[in-house]
Amino acid sequence: MEHVARFFFGVSGNVIALFLFLSPVVTFWRIIRRRSTEDFSGVPYNMTLLNCLLSAWYGLPFVSPNNILVTTINGTGSVIEAIYVVIFIVFAERKTRFRMLGLLGIVSSIFTMVVLVSLLALHGQGRKLFCGLAATIFSICMYASPLSIMRLVIKTKSVEFMPFLLSLSVFLCGTSWFIYGLLGRDPFIAIPNGCGSFLGLMQLVLYAIYREHKGAAAADDDDEVEDAMKAAAALEMADAKTNKVADTADDDGKPADDNVTSQV
Repeated sequence: MEHVARFFFGVSGNVIALFLFLSPVVTFWRIIRRRSTEDFSGVPYNMTLLNCLLSAWYGLPFVSPNNILVTTINGTGSVIEAIYVVIFIVFAERKTRFRMLGLLGIVSSIFTMVVLVSLLALHGQGRKLFCGLAATIFSICMYASPLSIMRLVIKTKSVEFMPFLLSLSVFLCGTSWFIYGLLGRDPFIAIPNGCGSFLGLMQLVLYAIYREHKGAAAADDDDEVEDAMKAAAALEMADAKTNKVADTADDDGKPADDNVTSQV
């Protein structure tokens, strides 16, 4: 029964994690459409890429037996996150672009080092322990990376740059894999995903608090609309005054014309 339950949470974790990986599509469509990354942060996507790479490696049979469900979803996530990172780098400002390229280089270097050390220097339980620790550390970093966005939400009192679907997916995904890790007695899966579940819950709490507040962009749009309406009203009033003056002039001119006609 325990194996069935673990398989169920593993499959549900795959489904929810896939939704999590796809949830930023709206955000990146906005980036592509506006050709700017605006105030969005590229750090979470780089950290998610590293987490997916390390977790996919950890789930391989020769590293950690009976965890193939971990590899399937994280392998898929690696491809998706790599696409996000490339899009972010393409449309980021020059300074941000170089910073993201540097971070991507660090991600690639860390993953390469873990793979080489685990293959060439370690075997059996030692390999599982080393890869598990690496995956755990960077899984926690991945879940903690949105802290910068959470700080921005608190500072601006706006959830414009913290998408609700992303926060909800983080919470559900973390919870599902936390249970999967508990049932499999695998601390390298349970611990980081337990942290992710908690941080996802905190994001949802912030969203509930600040969801009614408008972002700066929305406020600016409202100001522009209001200014346009005021300008239109002023123009309409000016036209009305001009027409009134013209009508008055016409009325004053009619008697004079009649006098001239009668004299002729």
